[in-house]
Amino acid sequence: MSSQFVDDILAIVAARNPAEPEFLQAVREVVESIEPVIKKHPEFVRAKIVERIVEPERQIIFRVPWVNDKGEVQVNRGFRVEFNSAIGPYKGGLRFHPSVNLGIIKFLGFEQIFKNALTTTPIGGGKGGSDFDPKGKSEMEIMRFCQSFMNELFRHIGPDTDVPAGDIGVGTREIGYMFGQYKKLTNTFNGVLTGKGIGWGGSLVRTEATGYGLVYFTTRMLKDRGTDWTNKRVVISGSGNVAIYATERAQQFGAKVIALSDSNGYIVDEDGIKLNTVKRIKEVERGRIREYAAVHSSAKFYDNWQDIWTVPCDVALPCATQNELDEKGAKALVKNKCIAVAEGANMPTTPGAIKILQDAGVSFGPAKAANAGGVATSALEMSQNSMRMNWPFEEVDMRLQQIMNSIYDQCLEAAEAYGAKGNLVVGANIAGFLKVAKAMLAQGVV
Repeated sequence: MSSQFVDDILAIVAARNPAEPEFLQAVREVVESIEPVIKKHPEFVRAKIVERIVEPERQIIFRVPWVNDKGEVQVNRGFRVEFNSAIGPYKGGLRFHPSVNLGIIKFLGFEQIFKNALTTTPIGGGKGGSDFDPKGKSEMEIMRFCQSFMNELFRHIGPDTDVPAGDIGVGTREIGYMFGQYKKLTNTFNGVLTGKGIGWGGSLVRTEATGYGLVYFTTRMLKDRGTDWTNKRVVISGSGNVAIYATERAQQFGAKVIALSDSNGYIVDEDGIKLNTVKRIKEVERGRIREYAAVHSSAKFYDNWQDIWTVPCDVALPCATQNELDEKGAKALVKNKCIAVAEGANMPTTPGAIKILQDAGVSFGPAKAANAGGVATSALEMSQNSMRMNWPFEEVDMRLQQIMNSIYDQCLEAAEAYGAKGNLVVGANIAGFLKVAKAMLAQGVV
């Protein structure tokens, strides 16, 4: 099999999905990685597994009308892409952000297929959201929007069909409003959404899971380099849920996190980030990261958030958004002798940046492996909901660590088996693809 295979698949995807660069980027990375798998498995070619896996099983677009506090009617667009259910019900978050469009949701849903397969739990891949922006909206406006969004979404989801969760712009508050509306519309109380509050079906560790899981995965990367977190300088982009809890766990493991960011800029605190201040600003006050520098004289605020990668560090964790770490940033990290980069956001590193990092010998953990802790714990929440019970924090955290270690092992083993020893990007794509492809083959052409 030559690169013609890759070109043919990409031509099909590009023709069917014009003007969706993020989706095409995600497909290219996977298809290039699995080319050696296709050579060894002609049955996948005959069954057109790749052609089928890049096409969503279902794409739902709907109108979301709601009324603001001034009594004015507003109209947003809602999405749910149910991408692949070969190994379980569709599973993936809902993102509320002005940048959301069908291409973004498809890229996220496609990534989710393989990420979910790596978790060792029986969940398929999906994603959804809206171009609604929660920032600057009142509590009542957010509630009205969430209820209107669920007025359509409830027709397409269920605990054994599709189980959404949160993502950017969707936290426990938004999940609560949507869950309440689903419960009213269906007269059922079940595990149809994850990320719920602890008192009404949520799981301990779910809030911390993506950040904690990222640190557990990176721990294995560092161990393979003969080191650990002790006294490591760490730069983390973002200051939302993933960044906050990655900071918390890294600090607990002995690291010194010195930088965080948001869309307005970034802060550097050479004395180490004071997490209580960040949590107050971001989780309670819903403010901007620049406010941190006004509280701590040891910190400085800088306007251009992309320059955060110029801050000298040992470990970099991009936890903000797609394609935030570009070639310029990667060169800066290499120049400053960074030894490990692991992705906490979805596809935050450009292909060119990944190549620069890997060519320089920097350990690189791809998102579909390194940030799988959130969806893994969502699957644990689903299990607890099905059993009508709650596990203690320590048990869920232990299971999360086991899952992240298993993901790391799967990536290493798959990479070595297909001639790319140590390449976690290739390993993650191959391991996830094989699990889904074998399930699709067993279930026939559906």
